[in-house]
Amino acid sequence: MSKFGVMVISHGSRSKEWVRLVDDAVAQVRLPAQVPVVSVFLELIEGRLIQDGIRMLEEMGVTDIVAVPLFISSGSTHIDEISYALGVIDHPTLPTDMVPFERKAVIHFTPPIDDDPEIAGILYEKVRELSADPSRELLLLVGHGSVEKGFHGRWRQVLEGLASRVQTLGGFDAADAAMLLPDQINFKLRLWQKRKPGHRVIVAPLFLSEGYFTREVIPSRLKDWAYSYNGRALLPHPLMSGWIEGRVLTVLRAKSELILR
Repeated sequence: MSKFGVMVISHGSRSKEWVRLVDDAVAQVRLPAQVPVVSVFLELIEGRLIQDGIRMLEEMGVTDIVAVPLFISSGSTHIDEISYALGVIDHPTLPTDMVPFERKAVIHFTPPIDDDPEIAGILYEKVRELSADPSRELLLLVGHGSVEKGFHGRWRQVLEGLASRVQTLGGFDAADAAMLLPDQINFKLRLWQKRKPGHRVIVAPLFLSEGYFTREVIPSRLKDWAYSYNGRALLPHPLMSGWIEGRVLTVLRAKSELILR
């Protein structure tokens, strides 16, 4: 008989606060008691890497692992290499140093965050305090991005989709998205300067947790512009735990392995 377990995969950080926020979100996930959940990382957190998570779950008797990538976009090259190392795809799109993980369990790999309505709701809650007159405001959603062929297009789709959703929620006059890689912020703001003079620009970071990119990189790219920004990332927020639950329950219901109330 199959036994399911859950492995939530994040990138990892040298910041203890970054790791704590991720762990807190995972700890608040509510699933049936017989489904163990572990929080693991792609790199930097020794003893809690993906291979460690697989080993922990298999030692609990888990035969099927629902792997939830807590990454912003399917355009992330990390999603490609993790998928390969977990055996979800036969070959990585780009060269990688990662090798297939040792495992016996079957892997059920869920989509990353992408253009999700729940995430749009979180983003709006984070920037709502900056808005005073939405009809005269412009929302710029900034994400990491990618210059790699194929991956760039996926990032653009995610960013533009979420920006449109947040625009609708907040009633902003316009919304757009910009990547840090390649650097698109100045180009986007110059267009708005010509087309929407006199409007306020609200900048929203699309990052899992606050850190180097939200505190240093984004402000440095905006140094020549007037804008409103609070640097608030997706975490902490209770809906992130609910998002993880939703990804897992979709798999469990599809496999009909559990009676879920």
